[in-house]
Amino acid sequence: MASVLGLLEALEKKVREEVARLREEAERVRAALVAAEGALVRLAGARETVAEVLGEQAAQGGELTRGAVSGSTVPHRGENAVVEVLAPEYQQILRVLAALGAADGMRVKQILAGLGWEATPTRIEGVRSRVKRLAARGWGAEVRPNVFVSGMTTASAAAG
Repeated sequence: MASVLGLLEALEKKVREEVARLREEAERVRAALVAAEGALVRLAGARETVAEVLGEQAAQGGELTRGAVSGSTVPHRGENAVVEVLAPEYQQILRVLAALGAADGMRVKQILAGLGWEATPTRIEGVRSRVKRLAARGWGAEVRPNVFVSGMTTASAAAG
């Protein structure tokens, strides 16, 4: 049978090892926190600088232009709307829909083929939701169930 002092020494050794491991982990977390705080300070400074520059440009009467980015919302199409206000994937879909031979409309799988994308269930539903969103906002139309056409002329969609 082990002595009580031997058991206590073994337990103490185990706890010392755990304390050393936790100290190392705490140091790693402190270093990560310092790096993240530094990044936060740099980003806040960059945001303030950009806001200042944009404020100066607006005060001088300069026009602020912004291109759409992936994930941005699809605006309703106005009279003088240009394709460039749409996110890139929506622009690509409109170019496919505006292509010659698409005048009678295209199904989602045909649009996918025109985009050069694989027709996986996820891609099919993703493109279907995008093209329905385009149709709902005036950029295209659903002429028959799941058959879509572009609301843009071939030249204006191809130029985008």
